[in-house]
Amino acid sequence: LVLTSKRGPSYQSVFYDHARHKGDSLFPHLQAFKDTGKAPVDTEVAIHRIRITLTSRNVKSLEKVCADLIRGAKEKSLKVKGPVRMPTKTLRITTRKTPCGEGSKTWDRFQMRIHKRLIDLHSPSEIVKQITSISIEPGVEVEVTIADA
Repeated sequence: LVLTSKRGPSYQSVFYDHARHKGDSLFPHLQAFKDTGKAPVDTEVAIHRIRITLTSRNVKSLEKVCADLIRGAKEKSLKVKGPVRMPTKTLRITTRKTPCGEGSKTWDRFQMRIHKRLIDLHSPSEIVKQITSISIEPGVEVEVTIADA
């Protein structure tokens, strides 16, 4: 305890001298909070903000994995936000059909669509390991990012 004033002596020495002369503590009700040198035991597990990013070329399998993940999170009564449907990326390649460059001027147009979903969870990382241990459809990429809340 340190009390100081702009004018006059420091009160710190007065309090400590009083406690020393009496032979007991100045604040006996605060002895319950005495520093024992041990760190307090934290019974709660750390809750993280977790973002699961799912990408796939197949919408049906992507939506199935999303539904399974969200169902598993809600069964464990976690805070779930999502699935957030991000814009579909369309990759296009236009090329000539003929390998030699001669002949008719015909073109092939190829495109690949990549679909993306985001799911945000607020939970301990151990529970997320249990949720993401479901069987994931082939062709679905799962990325788990953990950030402290």
